[in-house]
Amino acid sequence: MLPNIALDQLLLLDIETTPAAPAIEQLSEEMQQLWREKIAKTAPVSGNDDSAYADRAGIYAEFGKIVCISVGFFSLENNRYQLRLKSFYNDDEAVVLSGFLELINKFYAKHPRFQFAGHNIKEFDIPFICRRSVIHLLSLPQPLQLHGFKPWEVPMLDTLQLWRFGDFKHYISLKLLTAVMGIETPKDDIDGSMVGKVYWEQKDLERIATYCQKDVLAVAQLLLKFKRLPALKQEDIVIVKQ
Repeated sequence: MLPNIALDQLLLLDIETTPAAPAIEQLSEEMQQLWREKIAKTAPVSGNDDSAYADRAGIYAEFGKIVCISVGFFSLENNRYQLRLKSFYNDDEAVVLSGFLELINKFYAKHPRFQFAGHNIKEFDIPFICRRSVIHLLSLPQPLQLHGFKPWEVPMLDTLQLWRFGDFKHYISLKLLTAVMGIETPKDDIDGSMVGKVYWEQKDLERIATYCQKDVLAVAQLLLKFKRLPALKQEDIVIVKQ
């Protein structure tokens, strides 16, 4: 599987998002009403629209924000792959996005034919990044200028799409896919549903960044497994501090 994919031409990524405010009451009256209209159309049986805000607002770019973006890069050392991990995290979303977009420009200059890689990045991470960047009036790098592309032309390697094998109704979480493929992942004290609470109540961005990096690592291990290559060992992983 993936015989023509060069791992060192991939930019692995994962994002963590939260509601833009800790509670719906802290939004403007207009945004509160727009939230109720949004959730009534997208999840009409979700119950109380206001109580759904804390659980669901983070998945919509119009009502959420990015608090962390983690990236990974493969390199080949002594016939073994190594992975470098780096995270951008800050309370100021524009700072997170600016750092990430600058990295894309540098990576694109070095690897003009690179691909983004991750799990469900086509339908979530990349569109979310682009929408939030536009909201902050940030310039999108050339690799994120995706309008006009046909679906099969978008330069992304998405492990969810790979696992679908053409079955576009099928969904699988990263957690389940790694388990099915026999990939050990660390037992985390949080999961994606807890990120908003950890951010707004505990103010622990480093904890969120650590969780985000582990998802990037899980994708890296999946790609190696798909290519029938040895898994990364602890000594193969380098974390670059922010």
